[in-house]
Amino acid sequence: MIEKKKFLFVSLEGLISDIAWQVVKEGHEVRYYIENPAEKEIADGLVPKVDDWQKEVPWADVIVFDDVLGQGRKAQKLRKEGKLVVGGTAYTDQIEDDRPFGQEEMRKAGVLIIPYQGFVSFDDAVTYVRDNPGRYVIKSSGEAANAKQLLFVGEEDDGKDVIQILLAYKKSLSKKIKAFVLQKYVVGVEVGVGAFFNGKEFIYPINVNFEHKKLFPGDIGPSTGEMGTSMFWSAPNKIFNNTLKKMEGKLAEEGYVGYIDLNCIVNANGIYPLEFSARFGYPTISIQQEGILNPIGEFLYQLAAGEQVKLRTRAGFQIGVRLVVPPFPYHGDKKTFEVNSKDSVIFFKKPQREGVHVEDVKEVNGEWIITGTSGVVLIVTGMGQTMKQAQHQAYNRIANIMMPNMYYRKDIGDRWFEDSDKLHNWGYLRDS
Repeated sequence: MIEKKKFLFVSLEGLISDIAWQVVKEGHEVRYYIENPAEKEIADGLVPKVDDWQKEVPWADVIVFDDVLGQGRKAQKLRKEGKLVVGGTAYTDQIEDDRPFGQEEMRKAGVLIIPYQGFVSFDDAVTYVRDNPGRYVIKSSGEAANAKQLLFVGEEDDGKDVIQILLAYKKSLSKKIKAFVLQKYVVGVEVGVGAFFNGKEFIYPINVNFEHKKLFPGDIGPSTGEMGTSMFWSAPNKIFNNTLKKMEGKLAEEGYVGYIDLNCIVNANGIYPLEFSARFGYPTISIQQEGILNPIGEFLYQLAAGEQVKLRTRAGFQIGVRLVVPPFPYHGDKKTFEVNSKDSVIFFKKPQREGVHVEDVKEVNGEWIITGTSGVVLIVTGMGQTMKQAQHQAYNRIANIMMPNMYYRKDIGDRWFEDSDKLHNWGYLRDS
């Protein structure tokens, strides 16, 4: 165990609250800054807060940034000044925020990519689909990329549904979506591979994860940021070695520190990367923390210090289920949130809170209260030697929780049973 350290967490929207809280519980000193005024109550009563993070920089032993969208530039500057920092760089922000740039960087590294076209005009995109009929996926770039409900996966072979959505976006969202891509639709298994990076090299084992993005069970309804994830830890496998591993030299050149994930579609013909997450994933990092045996504060310090950390992880599987309330996933509906959700108390039938991780929560007089604006409240995790065992533990824990208007998916992890057969059959989970 390292001696007690001073951690400064710097957040745009309060995403890193759960990990900051865990570091507090491990006995370290923590100060936490949230930039968005509407989200500043998140983690009140759980993590000590500050109003000006820059004044706290001389105090901190380690500074942790939780996002892209300009956070990487701040992290890069502080590292050059000699501070220990977990966070990206201007370059690693760009490979996530600017989707065409991220695709081209993968191509330069020798990674096979899916054909795509970047656009700044909806009319140009409509013309392109009419001239090149097919199934496409619409993905926004830049800050609008965080609004996951804007994602649209075409189902018609002639592209008419994509054209219809593009025309609808032109009417209602042209001020919000300044740039976007159309990516060819590829049939296969969607799987993410990610690993921590210490500024010089990847830290093993890697993480293999399966996101569940649609709002309703069976992958029905609007796309959300995330409704839950299943995962396991692994030695570097074929998917990782043919994609993210090829970026190692560039990440080392940048001095990147933190976690980086690459979402992919794989099938019998190949591995096709979709997009980077050059930061912690949410709720991924909270689920990962359940599977990491190292104290998370110590691990973050060692990463920032550039140490070759021995990452100890649990065998088997972990899953995490998001518990949400209105207006999720429609961020920005302030009236709905205030009427249905804001300041509601989270009840536990029994006092056990093992495996329960906070998102937009504050603590008042020992009670957990819903706050923030998004309606994302808790992540409930489960672990087991089999996926079924992990699911059983997570959903048993959820049965202990009561929130007004709560909803969640009951099928997190179900994809594994079919997807694993395909991945094993295609040889992607081996290290060759």
